[in-house]
Parts: sequence; structure tokens; C-alpha cells
Amino acid sequence: MLEQLIELMNRLNVNMLNWLPEAASTYAPAIDEVFYIIYIITGLAFLLVTVVMFWCLLRFKARPGRRARYSHGNVALELIWTIVPTIVFLGIFFYSQSTWSIIKYPSEFPESSVQVRVVAKQFAWEFHYPGPDGEFDTEDDKMFDGDMVVPVNQVVGLTLRGSDVIHSFFVPEFRLKQDILPRRDIPAWFNATKTGRFETPCAELCGPGHSGMKGWVNVYSDAEYQAWVAEQWPAPVDTGVEEMGQEDMPQGGVDPMDQEDSGQADTAQ
Repeated sequence: MLEQLIELMNRLNVNMLNWLPEAASTYAPAIDEVFYIIYIITGLAFLLVTVVMFWCLLRFKARPGRRARYSHGNVALELIWTIVPTIVFLGIFFYSQSTWSIIKYPSEFPESSVQVRVVAKQFAWEFHYPGPDGEFDTEDDKMFDGDMVVPVNQVVGLTLRGSDVIHSFFVPEFRLKQDILPRRDIPAWFNATKTGRFETPCAELCGPGHSGMKGWVNVYSDAEYQAWVAEQWPAPVDTGVEEMGQEDMPQGGVDPMDQEDSGQADTAQ
């Protein structure tokens, strides 16, 4: 039934979801499906209310000799317009629960291959990477101002942190939007299905520079991402020279070269 209604709207060119940006994450189609259902329900409700309104205008318009009648209400109608919306809202809730749980509940998050800490401040984004050791706040951490780089088709785990006021991290193509609060670490994730460069505007009014606060998520192919990682964290160069430790020294702690020099000195005497 849902697919038929969507096809009908596409034929009539009244599908407002075509105005949305492309879907570029694994859970974007599921969110769009929830939008379809809400869109269809509200569209049908709008048509019903409009038809009833015009019917009332024609049926009860002023006529000679007709007097207005005061009504105290109708219990049956009040029950209908209370119970029906309640059932609709509960239906939407239970239908969308599985979708929102994997996006909003940390216990349902998939295991991530890449970790990024997103720090929001007036009026810029900072993207922190933990480096090869996989731990934040260590010497090999790196921060990139305004640009996040991630691989395609891999789960990226985010830790969202605010440094001043409330911000909102928003990637329209991923259908990812999460408010960021000061002094709190809020988890989020996404899995990009398309390579490209996607804008990340702040979606919460955060001050006079709010309109200029934006960053970018750069989704690379696996090979491009590995090359980027190698460029940022070059592997240590192996010179082939090993440091001499105590175990390499002869017994007694005397270097053989020192013994040889000492012997030559005694011969000379």
C-alpha cells in the first residue's frame, strides 16, 4: 500500500521528498520512509479537513429565514478526534522505533572502524582523531579545523562535545542531526554509502556568527582514506641500525675496542 501511494505521488509530481538532498548513509532510506508515512498521513488529513470545511461552508451558509443554533458540543465527535490522532501517533511511534533506536541509542550502535571527536565552538568545527594508538588525548592525536575525512562504507563513531553554547551537528545527506551540549560527550554514528564532500552546517542558533559556522565531511574510497592516514601519521623509518644494549657488552662491562687500545698502549711502553 505504501509503495503504491509513493508511486502515485511520483506520477502526480507531488512528492515533496524529492526536494530532499540525496540519501548518502545506511540509515537515510529508513528515515525517509518514516517521512513518507508522516507525509501521507498529514496529506490525507489536510484533504479531509479541507473537504469538510468547504462542505460546511456550503451546507450551513446563511439563508433567509435560517437562524443559528447554539451547540454545547458532541461527545462522539470529541472522542473520535481524540482517539484517532492518538492511535495514529502511537502507530508512528511503534513503526519508527526500530529506526530511531539504532540511530539514537548507544547500546544499539554498530561497532565503529573509525573514531572522531567533534568539538563545536563559536563559530567553527574541530575534528579530532586519536591516531594509530586508537586513544584520545595522547601525543599522536591530530586536530583538523573544519574538515573531517572518513572512509566510505565503514561505520564512523562520533563523540560530540560542545565548548561554549548549544550547537547542532547536521549532515543533511546522511539524515544525521544531533544537538551538542556544553560539558557533555554525546555519541553518534554514521556509515556513508557515497564518496564526496558533504557540508555540515550548525543547525542550532548559537550566536551572531551562526550562519558562517559550517564544516565538511570528506568521504574517501578505502584506498584514498588509507593514503590520507599514511600521510598524516607516517610510519617510522627503519634505518637497520640497532642500539647496543647492556646485553651486547662483554662480561665486566668493558668494550673490546677499549681492550685493544689498552693493549697497544702497554706494548708501546
